[in-house]
Amino acid sequence: MVRPAILRTPRGWVHVKDAQRLLRLTDQVTSRAERQRALAKLGERQAAAAAHEEALRSSRRYADRTAGVLSTKQQQRAELLDTYWQLMRSGETNTSACRVLGMSRRSGTTIRRAHQYQTRARVPGVVWSGRYLDVRERLQIADLLRLGCSVRRVAAELGRHPSTIKRELDRHRSPEGGYLPRTADHDARQQRARPRARKLTANVTLRRLVQRKLNRCWSPDEVCGWLRKTFPDDLSMRLCPETIYRELLLRDNTTLHKRYCLKLRTGRRIRKSRWLTRTGHGPTIANKTMINKRPASAETKLEAGHWEGDMIIGVGSASAMVTLRERMTQYGVIVNLPHDHTAASVNAAVTRAFTAMPAHMKRTLTWDQGVEMARHQDLTAATGVQIFFAERSSPWQRGANENYNGLVRQYFRLVLGSAMSWSGQLPVACR
Repeated sequence: MVRPAILRTPRGWVHVKDAQRLLRLTDQVTSRAERQRALAKLGERQAAAAAHEEALRSSRRYADRTAGVLSTKQQQRAELLDTYWQLMRSGETNTSACRVLGMSRRSGTTIRRAHQYQTRARVPGVVWSGRYLDVRERLQIADLLRLGCSVRRVAAELGRHPSTIKRELDRHRSPEGGYLPRTADHDARQQRARPRARKLTANVTLRRLVQRKLNRCWSPDEVCGWLRKTFPDDLSMRLCPETIYRELLLRDNTTLHKRYCLKLRTGRRIRKSRWLTRTGHGPTIANKTMINKRPASAETKLEAGHWEGDMIIGVGSASAMVTLRERMTQYGVIVNLPHDHTAASVNAAVTRAFTAMPAHMKRTLTWDQGVEMARHQDLTAATGVQIFFAERSSPWQRGANENYNGLVRQYFRLVLGSAMSWSGQLPVACR
């Protein structure tokens, strides 16, 4: 017996038992009516599913036909035409070409008449790699969206990953939410076209702003951050710092004048590859403790007293200084090395810098693997500060101090105009 259900009547929803009692029907008649109703609903669901599948098949056929997908006979015809024109380009006559292909001379004349008796130039065929969506798939996406399919259903029908469909819709949907497949295909082809015009070359206003900021000794990161803040809604005024660096430091790029290279903190005119110029590991430091053993409190920057240090050497090694940067407060200390920059001199300078500090501000010190820290154990014994060493060629492990070094170099080169020929200790707070 079919399980009793709820029936919908003009007066509202009624239970089957109540309807049986009101209509004075027997259990046999009620069961037969319920079975018929269940079969009718099942038939409606099956008809709806069949109609949906037919709509999907129709969408695929329409996409194939509209996108230019050829049938077997059409492919044979296209191959025949390609072979015919290849023979004509090689110097064969219409008669000899038709004889080779096994068709009548009148057929060849018809082909030539369709092209106004001009030999068709060879057009390189565009081979679809399958990596990108083509117009056929975009037409099918539009049809499936009109049928109410979800992104995952559309991806399953096309054999693509759901993220591919999601990115396609995010890029090419109109502000009203509509998706136009032909427009999307045209825009995608334009975006993939190479070579592309450089942004600083095409946008004169953007180039002038970048040049103005570089002339004021702004770094590329500062320029890009200022553009993003000043023009939040204008994507044409957005830049990546790497774009500015490439325009300045690569030989083939001439959009920005090379004089702006001197405004960078490094002052370089050419980008130096740290992989191609490496000559070896150099001297090593004994008994060093690596950065991976540094306390976790130094990583979180929630506790003061964790420092990063480095040594800056001037032009021709004529002068040097030690820089220290606290990780939490971003407080910086500069100590001059007036005579030399040996390990003993560096230890004495760092010891003087830490002498006036309270104990809770002297927890750890992270340094690179320069030989000026060869006597790091003596420094630990004198100050009580644990010293840890970053990995080789890994300046990002001491990012705060490396950024501070750039600011210090820029200050002494542009503001003071000296080669760091000064004496004394200068506390500098920079954020």
